[in-house]
Formats: sequence, C-alpha cells, structure tokens
Amino acid sequence: MKNIFIFGIGFLAQILFLGRTIVQWFKSEQEGKVTSPTLFWHMSLFAAIMMFIYGILRRDAAILIGQFFTYFIYIRNLQLKDAWRIFPLWLRIFFFILPLAFPAWLIWDESASLSEIIHNDDISTVLMTWGICGQLLFLSRFFYQWIYSESQKESVLPMGFWIISLVGSAMIFSYAIFRLDPVLMMAHSIGLFLYFRNLMLSMNRGSLFDKVDIPVVNKVIKTISGKIK
Repeated sequence: MKNIFIFGIGFLAQILFLGRTIVQWFKSEQEGKVTSPTLFWHMSLFAAIMMFIYGILRRDAAILIGQFFTYFIYIRNLQLKDAWRIFPLWLRIFFFILPLAFPAWLIWDESASLSEIIHNDDISTVLMTWGICGQLLFLSRFFYQWIYSESQKESVLPMGFWIISLVGSAMIFSYAIFRLDPVLMMAHSIGLFLYFRNLMLSMNRGSLFDKVDIPVVNKVIKTISGKIK
C-alpha cells in the first residue's frame, strides 16, 4: 500500500511534467516554431513540488538534486512572462520557502537522513553516479535556457535546450531501466520523442500539423492551440 502511494505521487508529478511538454509541443507544432507557453512554467512549478516529495519517499538523491536547482528557474520564467504576480503574495512566499524545507527536513530528521539517501544500499555507486550525472545534465538545460532568456529579456526555449534535453533524457531513461523505476521510464520514453520534435522545429524542418489536410482536425488543432497561453 505504501509503495502504491509513493508511486502514485511520482506518476502524478510525471504526468504534469509530461503534460507541460505535450502542451508546449502542441502549441509549437501549430505555430510551426518553438514557443514557450506560460502554462508550461505553471505546470513545471507544481510538478516539481510533487517530485520533491517523491524523491524523499524513494530515498533517491538523483531525483532530489534534479528538482532542487530547476525549481527557482521555473519561477524566474514566470516572472519574465509577467505571470508570477497572478499568485497572491502569501502563496508566492510559500513557493519560495517550500524547497528550503526539504533539505532541512533531510538533515534534521533521523529517519530520513541525507547520508541514508546518498548511500542507498538498493543502488550501486556506479548506477547512482550515472543517475546523478544524467539529472545534472538534464537540469543544466534549464540553466542554459535561463541564461539565454535573460539575454533576450524574454522566456524562450532555444535549440541548445532541446539538444541537452535529448542527451540527458537518454541517460535518465537508461538509469530508470536499471533502477526499475516505472515513473522515470514512462516520462522519458515519451519525452525523447517530444524533445526530438522540438529540435526539428528549431531547425525549421516544418510542423507535423502542416501535413494534416483534414479541415475538421485542423480546426480542432487551431482551437486547442488558441487556448494555450
């Protein structure tokens, strides 16, 4: 029962992460270029909170490290898109404080110490190192995106973001196979396709939707895309 609850949190978080990429990809395919919808960053923020919880319950340092550093980049992108202040002040303060509570809890709670997570007997040192490296590479895409966006003074998703996404995702997917982690396997198997498509759009290879010549379907695609902000 406990494992079902833990995996349920992880799957819900990954559904949100996967959903954000599908939303972004759908909007980009419809416009024929890579876009950065506000909804992408809202979903990223809420999914990261859930993945913090999942990483702690799974005693998985690779997951925790991956989420901690990108969390504040999600917030910064919402600020760049003038979408951060839609949250009331108390909730913005809560969002800022929340990630700091996790490392504090790990340090002070004897039942879930940081050393226990890092030295997890269920994961070999080599596998843990590979997983952490994959997470570090994967999270570095958001540092790249953040720096690039700051230089452009707007939230954008450049080509380099998708190249890093592909390589990092492939590493995490292989880690998930050895770790027997269905949450990570589900997310990154589909994610690899979406990252590849965004890379193709960045290279001006054309949209898949342009090849659809069914008026009703085209109308539905345009309607759904129009609702994604």
